[in-house]
Amino acid sequence: MRAWRGGVQLSLGPVRRQAVLAALALRPGFLVSHEQLLDGIWGAEPPRTGRKVLPSYIYELRQVLDAEGTGPADSLIRGEGGGYRLVADGVQLDAADLAEHIEGARRAKASGDPATAVDRLSAALALVDGEPLAGLPGPFADVERQRLLERLLRVRVERLECLVLLGRFADALDGLAALSAASPYDESLVALRMRALYGSERQAEALAVHQDMCERLRDELGVDPGDELRRVHEAVLRRDDERLLGPATPRSAAPSTRPQLRRTVNELPGDAGRLIGRDAELAQLIAPSTPGSVSIVTVDGTAGVGKTALVVRAARELSADYPDGCLFADLRAHSTQRRQSPEQALQRLLRSLSAAKGELPSDLEELTAVWRAATSPLRLLLVLDDALDADQIRPLLPAGAGSRVLVAGRRRLAEVDADRRVTLEPLGSGDAVALLAHIIGEERAGKEPEATQQLVGLCDGLPLALRIAGSRLQNRSTWTVGYLAGRMAGDEHRLGELSVGDRSVEAAFSLSYEHLAPEQQRVFRALGLAPTVEFDVMTSAAMLNGPPHATEQILESLVDASLLQQPRPGRYRMHDLVRVHARHLGEAAPVEAAAARTAALRLYLDAARIASDWGPAGYPTGPRPTGAPFTHWEDAETWLDAAGGELADVVAHAAALGEADYACWIAEALCDYFVRQGRYHECQTALEIALAHVDEATDQRMAAALRNCLGYTGVYQRRYTQARTLFTEALDLSRRRPDPYEEARTLAGLGALDLSVGDGDRAILHVTAAVDLAERLRSDWVASMALVILGLAHYFERRNEEALACFADARTHAERDGRPRMLGRPLSCAADVHLRLGHYREAKHLLRQAVDLVQQGGDIFLCARSLTRLGTAEQGEGNLSAAIAFHHQALLLQRQLLSPLTEPSYEWLEMDIRSRLGRAYLASGRVREAREQFQAVLDVHGSRAHRADRAPAAEGLKGREPR
Repeated sequence: MRAWRGGVQLSLGPVRRQAVLAALALRPGFLVSHEQLLDGIWGAEPPRTGRKVLPSYIYELRQVLDAEGTGPADSLIRGEGGGYRLVADGVQLDAADLAEHIEGARRAKASGDPATAVDRLSAALALVDGEPLAGLPGPFADVERQRLLERLLRVRVERLECLVLLGRFADALDGLAALSAASPYDESLVALRMRALYGSERQAEALAVHQDMCERLRDELGVDPGDELRRVHEAVLRRDDERLLGPATPRSAAPSTRPQLRRTVNELPGDAGRLIGRDAELAQLIAPSTPGSVSIVTVDGTAGVGKTALVVRAARELSADYPDGCLFADLRAHSTQRRQSPEQALQRLLRSLSAAKGELPSDLEELTAVWRAATSPLRLLLVLDDALDADQIRPLLPAGAGSRVLVAGRRRLAEVDADRRVTLEPLGSGDAVALLAHIIGEERAGKEPEATQQLVGLCDGLPLALRIAGSRLQNRSTWTVGYLAGRMAGDEHRLGELSVGDRSVEAAFSLSYEHLAPEQQRVFRALGLAPTVEFDVMTSAAMLNGPPHATEQILESLVDASLLQQPRPGRYRMHDLVRVHARHLGEAAPVEAAAARTAALRLYLDAARIASDWGPAGYPTGPRPTGAPFTHWEDAETWLDAAGGELADVVAHAAALGEADYACWIAEALCDYFVRQGRYHECQTALEIALAHVDEATDQRMAAALRNCLGYTGVYQRRYTQARTLFTEALDLSRRRPDPYEEARTLAGLGALDLSVGDGDRAILHVTAAVDLAERLRSDWVASMALVILGLAHYFERRNEEALACFADARTHAERDGRPRMLGRPLSCAADVHLRLGHYREAKHLLRQAVDLVQQGGDIFLCARSLTRLGTAEQGEGNLSAAIAFHHQALLLQRQLLSPLTEPSYEWLEMDIRSRLGRAYLASGRVREAREQFQAVLDVHGSRAHRADRAPAAEGLKGREPR
């Protein structure tokens, strides 16, 4: 919720005040009763004071929205007849603009002008920045948010249909790909996709899309397609151009010369509100830079002086000039968390520019080369906050001409070749008074000018201290400014690192803490001990052993008190300086602190074990996740996803606290989660941190378990020598102890390693022993994994029946485990055997199941692999158009959702898909397209290991079916 007057953005205050404004603005000109406001914003839990709370919100909104000197009778918000009304005259609402653009687009489309309709619909979508009414509480905002989201979805579909009418089929297909993935049963999207494919002269693919939708509807919903989809199907068969593409639309649009649109990235934090006394500095930051170069501007100053607020404001004003993305990285040079190394920062920045999940190089030099290559064609705005020195910054500089970097840090960074340097000093007396008066109100500050000057002096002109002190005065209407100044003058506590002369921001922090309610104080102390920089309600509730709803209310109250930040809905963090204060307070109560820390670590352990394909039962030692707040493995995985790149920090946090067992347990439990997403570098980091402390752990299983996990990670990374050393050590440890569970895991790992290097006989020896042990131990995960490896070893030796038997047994164990990815793997592998034997119907049946399962599990690689084999099965039954469609679908997944930087088998998969696609083209007589695919295989720059994969393509180029 945002508002401007005269081009200047206004500060609307807390979210409930914004919710009141939204309730009025979305009913412009209409009277909204007190009851409607209370019900719409507070819902079933109205404030204790009832409607008496509303005048204070309306008063504050009038102060912000109305011009100075405006009385209630002339206000934009009028009170009358038991309610309030927003005067529509003179107010421009983006909701009204949205409706106007939509109506104009529909008129243009009806009059036969789809180009104007596209422009108007694009303008409508441009009004939207993220989720409508994000963060606003209450039933009214929930209903309106859903209504607006549904309306925007209709706008996107209407725009895509207009693109089809214009002959811009490639653009329409790009847009449909994202919408179709989210709505797999939406027949209207399928019909529109068929029209776009038909217009691109891809009639066979359009028919294959229809066939796939029909089978999905029958198999999964038990229904037949509706009238619209049936009519489009008939029109494609009849090649009815007018019905499909509109009158006078060309059959084939010229290929678009525009580059493929990238997802626009904007990671800038929320604006901190009004910026006072920084006009000159802001002008320096946003001044034009030298064309064709990477511009660097540094901002330095003491802690709490407002560096972050200034660079974020400058970045937001500059953001429109950087269409390729606005990135933000907190380097945490002076944070209580682990300092972010250049390697970690580059990992996260590269992930921000790509949707692919997976491994990136771990070496700084290699990472820097990847970053420069990725950014060379881009024009980026990069904000680096809390930087330490030039060594931390130089690798992060983008390579794209015209990019700009804003760096904030306490040091002046003289070693950095900056275009401009801005040293940020504390606010002068006048500006500091203006900031405080803005927070507490001009009238209140004017009544006590001497006390206001004294309070400003005590805060030493630091904006952070002024804002915290002003917040206390906002929330304590009976306090005088003089009273607060006297309290601050009497506080002698200091944080030496953060001192400015003989003044300190700790006085404001301590005073804020002292005037919290007891339960708020307990929450504040606990949050200083959180294992990650950002945290959510669930983490906080676990640390406090309290209900989530009550915990969230306290968190929101701390946000209102400026002691907690909310970077996005549902996520919280403390300013680094506040965190230091909260941590010191927490450590002063050791029993309470120990309980909070253990609860947080336990939550991460439970989430990781539940999300793992191993399942909670796959971990024979350590606490079981009883009472965990996750009802399903997907819930736990989603929660871990929200933690982003901080999961390895949780392991380091546990190790630093002396909780070696938790460090080891969490690292082990995260292994499957990391590997499943291809995040091998993070997995290795977490495991190595834990392994360094394994001798301190009481759980003796961990010495072998962590080595097994590192070995598995090494196999996926193709670091076979390192993996063999780790597995050998683990086997020795598990047999000396003895530990049959870890021995079974080690033997299975050795089998996977042997198979990867081509030693099938040795692999069979190891995994046969692993299966025997796993079945005696009733470990379904280990047994299923080992049986898949055993089946593959037989498959490669062309022992088809033995391979099928292994895959069937693996499936039985996977069904007991119940994880979709574990079920999908043996199905897909068994289908390979049936394809070799020419049993195409059996292969199709298995592969369709496998695709559904691995999609549930989020395994893009295995999904693409299974889809292209499904195409081969369709070809075997003579369904060449369907075969080609499946190969293209697999190729689309591989190219869009995987990355050669993060997936070691990226090139192998591409060659496999293109070889199969080439053979399908060849079988259908489309020799030119077949030659293109076979040539593409030969053009892939793979290693020697790929030469055998290129041989079929070479035969295909000679114009015959490869052997």
